Amino acid sequence: MMKTLIPPAQVVALAFTDGEYLAPEAVGEGDIAAAEQRYIVPVIGQALYEKLLSGSYADFTAEYLAAPTALFTRIAVQPRLDIRTGQCGTIAPKSGCYQPADAESRRELHRSLRRQARTLLRRAAGRLEAHPGEFPEYDPEKNILKRCSTDGNLVQAR
Repeated sequence: MMKTLIPPAQVVALAFTDGEYLAPEAVGEGDIAAAEQRYIVPVIGQALYEKLLSGSYADFTAEYLAAPTALFTRIAVQPRLDIRTGQCGTIAPKSGCYQPADAESRRELHRSLRRQARTLLRRAAGRLEAHPGEFPEYDPEKNILKRCSTDGNLVQAR
């Protein structure tokens, strides 16, 4: 069993809202771990991440990292949810009541989720920066947001 900051059921609860239903089994621990490694660890650092995985700073994880982790995980799994692979190959689900979203709608959803996740991750980084004594494992020099960030289509190197 893989250790992650949040379980699949919490990803579904936090990242799928407004009547969206998804079974927690659709999100794997590997999906969450990959999202954490790609988006969370470069900001908070490996040492703090390991401490969080061991259960330390549970309030910080719940208040500041659960939501961006869930959203980044959704970004990773959303393309897999939009299509299915079965005995007949790759298909897009369609019924009498529903049809697949067009490419522009999917792109806009992706941009919206990414914008929200990045904003929440910056909030978590701000908390770490404002209270360095509470998080001795956090090394601000390793925070990728202090070196490079994107705002819209603008890349800012610091």
